[in-house]
Amino acid sequence: MVVRHVKEGGTEMAKWFVQAPGRLCLFGEHQDYLGLPVIATAISLFIKMEAEKRDDKLVVVNMPDIGETETIDLNAPIVYERPRQYLRSGLKVVRDLGYDLPHGLTVTVRGDIPINAGTASSSAFVIAWLKLLLEVCQAPEADDPETLARLGHKAEVLEFREPGGMMDHFAAAMGGTIFVDTRPPFRAEKLPVQLDGFVLGDTLERKETLEVLRQAKEQALEAFRQIKSQHPDFDIHTTPTDVAMAYANELPEPLRSKAIVHIHDRDLCREAYAMLSRGEVEHQRLGSMLTEHHQWLKVLGVSTPKLDRLVEAALDAGALGAKLNGSGGGGCMFAYAPGKQHQVAKAIERAGGKAFIVSVSQGAHARS
Repeated sequence: MVVRHVKEGGTEMAKWFVQAPGRLCLFGEHQDYLGLPVIATAISLFIKMEAEKRDDKLVVVNMPDIGETETIDLNAPIVYERPRQYLRSGLKVVRDLGYDLPHGLTVTVRGDIPINAGTASSSAFVIAWLKLLLEVCQAPEADDPETLARLGHKAEVLEFREPGGMMDHFAAAMGGTIFVDTRPPFRAEKLPVQLDGFVLGDTLERKETLEVLRQAKEQALEAFRQIKSQHPDFDIHTTPTDVAMAYANELPEPLRSKAIVHIHDRDLCREAYAMLSRGEVEHQRLGSMLTEHHQWLKVLGVSTPKLDRLVEAALDAGALGAKLNGSGGGGCMFAYAPGKQHQVAKAIERAGGKAFIVSVSQGAHARS
């Protein structure tokens, strides 16, 4: 392995600051495990990391928001002692690239992204961490958002042999509003739109992400497996809606309703992509599509009474559309309410949620 150190001399920095955003999933919720595309947007809630050079070979990471500190010895092998040790996996991924930190760091991590709430806080953490390490190493990869996203996927997902796509990593690294092809090797396209008017609402309910995902995924895969076995010509990407619906209606419940949900949501994402890729926003239609997406997710069984209550409160307060955000089972929703963000935020708070007025953000970046 060729080890590339940070340059010695006058160009070396002693302090660094990086941040990476959370995200909303606009369209394509629960579609990625079927290989269907998604549309996401980065938002102005961040994981922020501030680092200072140390004179030893220790990396000391203070996380006051969660009351934890982790210390890693750069002279020791990187060993995972438990799942999801992203500080260690990030260091390993950077080391695998051929970069080696020549000195330790003292890092402070803070964030305002709701944790375990469907807004991709863990991916923002990983992307910010990798951005920081690559900046310290003066690595060109630090300025390549797609490479940063792929390294983030490796550090968060592949290193721990967990299932997961790249929507969150692309959103955190690239920023803006993006279309993601979820079929490996994954591809992201930045859409030429400037969206505004989003309000995030946290139910403050703990998400049961893995169980919610497992059940929804298993039923969806089984539904389309049965369709494919009866109709070998079926392709979830290309089969026209009327034909796909006819095939879905042959299934027993609950597989029938699950297949119908995914076909409808496939078509919603296609329509949204056609609109947003033109750089034009039909605000009323965009809002109604978001609400329709939520209604289908309710049929899928991944919403909760409180998510529904916050969605209804936002709509009653004048939002053009609203839906749950992430896998469901708790966590967050968001509303699309251009010009009415403050009254919608108040309605979400009155309904028992915690509201954040957010804007679309740039991707991970460093500043002095």
